[in-house]
Amino acid sequence: MVFRHRQVIDTLPSYKQGKPAPQVEGRRSFKISSNENPYAPLPSVRQAIADKALARINRYPDMRGWSVVERLAAETGVRPENIQLGCGSTEVITQLVNLVAGKGDEVVYPWRSFEAYPIIVTTAGAESVQVPLTPEGAHDIDAMIAAVNDRTRLVIVNNPNNPTSTSVSDADVRRLLAAVPQDVLVLIDEAYVQFNTDPDTCVGMDLFREFPNVVVAQTFSKAYGLAGLRIGYAIGPEDVIDGMRKVALPFGVSAAAQVAAVASLDAYDELSERVDALIAERTRVIETLRGQGWRIPVPNANFFWLQLGERTDVIAGYFEKAGLSVRVFSGEGIRITIGEHEANDLVIAVCAQVFALTHSKALVD
Repeated sequence: MVFRHRQVIDTLPSYKQGKPAPQVEGRRSFKISSNENPYAPLPSVRQAIADKALARINRYPDMRGWSVVERLAAETGVRPENIQLGCGSTEVITQLVNLVAGKGDEVVYPWRSFEAYPIIVTTAGAESVQVPLTPEGAHDIDAMIAAVNDRTRLVIVNNPNNPTSTSVSDADVRRLLAAVPQDVLVLIDEAYVQFNTDPDTCVGMDLFREFPNVVVAQTFSKAYGLAGLRIGYAIGPEDVIDGMRKVALPFGVSAAAQVAAVASLDAYDELSERVDALIAERTRVIETLRGQGWRIPVPNANFFWLQLGERTDVIAGYFEKAGLSVRVFSGEGIRITIGEHEANDLVIAVCAQVFALTHSKALVD
């Protein structure tokens, strides 16, 4: 029996979680498919959760998340009314799309980009306008501007872009904002902002302060290492944030997540050391792979992109056999998270093997 449902849902792929590490006999395996922070939570964060949250899990959390909101307001210099929490940045993006877009409306975003975008837009009843990336894996700003029309309700900038790890320049985003009507919101999705070392990159908070239609989304999942607790936030105009609260999932952010977020902000210096270490590892890996002969877009997140085209699935098999789970986009490429030093060494070894086989035409499934 086929139950009655919205037929458009049948056109959507399910969101796929990164595969767990494959089991290879005699070898340690690594999961580098989900852009997770490889470091365990800081002891101070674990202790804060134990002291302030675990004993009260029989109670609902503060739905507004005031302890986090007020702390973020102080950190960023905005009003609490400009901040909305969500179950990860994915949920605040969902809130924003549900607020502004419905049947007959359009949301413009780069593609390939974050896999949740088409799911979020379609479930809101709106239509996706996917603007292809440049051959280098970057936003095509001119094409995004050309895609905006009277039906556009939101334009998304993914900086750095997932999965290509490319940065979007300040000049390009300003050009986009100058072309977009002021009653159309522009979302700067900055899930990986702490890893972005591009000196020319756009800074979401700078643009929020200058333009009336900018919303910024960030998360505690990546640099702060709280992916398992699910907490992110949006900063935007007060009327937009008020609207997002109306469509938010009630009690979506747990008390444990809120406590952990504040404790992580308290421990920012320690966490920054971990971010710096991952950036250093990223530099080491990319320089080594380029020395092998690989052409890789300059990465500005905690992952990098191998554009492989039709060879993607075959090459993915070599990573799996080596005990590495990577994020595979069939026919396009592979996204590889910067992980533990040992995992990164294994990536380097597999890439050397694959590059040699590819150029000797000995690559086999």
